[in-house]
Amino acid sequence: MEISAAEKISTLPSLKLTVEVHGLLANKALGQNFLLDSNITNKIINLSLERQKKSSYEDDYVYEVGSGPGGLTRAVLSHNPQKLTVVEMDERCISIMEELQSKFPKQLEIIQGDALKEDFSIKDSAPRHIVSNLPYNISVPLLMGWLEQMGAYESLTLMFQKEVAERIVAPINTKDYGRLSILAQLQCKIEKLLDLNPNCFTPAPKIWSSVLLFRPKEKLLTKEQIKKINHISTLAFGQRRKMVRQSLKQIPQISEKLTALGIPETYRAEQITPEQYLQLADMI
Repeated sequence: MEISAAEKISTLPSLKLTVEVHGLLANKALGQNFLLDSNITNKIINLSLERQKKSSYEDDYVYEVGSGPGGLTRAVLSHNPQKLTVVEMDERCISIMEELQSKFPKQLEIIQGDALKEDFSIKDSAPRHIVSNLPYNISVPLLMGWLEQMGAYESLTLMFQKEVAERIVAPINTKDYGRLSILAQLQCKIEKLLDLNPNCFTPAPKIWSSVLLFRPKEKLLTKEQIKKINHISTLAFGQRRKMVRQSLKQIPQISEKLTALGIPETYRAEQITPEQYLQLADMI
């Protein structure tokens, strides 16, 4: 009788032992901080599935960026995805993934390369999910790219530096509210799954981390709307201390447009809601 995916995972050496055997010290240049506690990596995936009202990834395609020693990789595989594609730059981590692949030859695909150059939205078929303890140094550009293609994904389960997560979910009239908040909140329903103490990681970073779950909203932005919103928000937050009549003055008839939307010209960038940025984008 074939053993289950979870049983296969249970026969593997611990993540701590795996790291020791491979001499895997985290590479600061690659933004690496490893999660070696399988209780935590399992909790992240279990919480994500629970919030999505799913019991497994069966029939789903999952993509992971920056697998490291494979904590989240193992947690995903134990929930039996149709396929898990891992993108990793570090050769040392690739060798760990290849060992794991020998246990899951039909399910685990390994790509050695730069995740910023990978387009998951055209790989495989839906439903697609992205799961990642994101490399800190490329977390925002990766997220911005995925948000623009959000219709291709059923969920994103992503770990960020806590300060980046706070920017993503920030409400208006706060210092953290900005371009990232606007696009993320227009495209997605966002839930915080948990915060993680620095001591959960090896090596321990100086800051806390947060795991967020993103799910696409029913009505998504068009490419043209995204382009216009990014343009307007770049102008507004590029001079966030100025009133919008000044920061957005290069937009034709901006005063009339603001008045039509009930937005005072004396407002500053952080006082305008994501929905109002969308309304403004639709007027230009």
